[in-house]
Amino acid sequence: MANTVVLKLVCALVVCMVVTAPYPYVEAEVTCNEVKNDLSTCLSYLQSGGAVPTTCCNGMTSLYSAANDTPARQTACRCIKQFASSVSGINQDNASSLPEKCGISIGFPISPSVDCSK
Repeated sequence: MANTVVLKLVCALVVCMVVTAPYPYVEAEVTCNEVKNDLSTCLSYLQSGGAVPTTCCNGMTSLYSAANDTPARQTACRCIKQFASSVSGINQDNASSLPEKCGISIGFPISPSVDCSK
């Protein structure tokens, strides 16, 4: 009888531990749709220059925050290159200056020739 009570208590304890255990924190992956959404408000600046829209810098900041590890940065890089190739008339000087104008230091040049695997 005592063994049954102890066994039930141990089982109840294990169930409580499993139910209350924190789930592992899973990083959200960067997707090309997110990159496109974050950068779409930058098109007027990328093509024509002028003032950088606040919404553009908000998108840049969001993307910078989301790309917080190497795989996410590589994905974001590939998505940015894909996005840029799908839009005509992007001025390379405007693209290169965008991070700085938004107060972000990304640590590498914005260029169509950047190697996203590095």
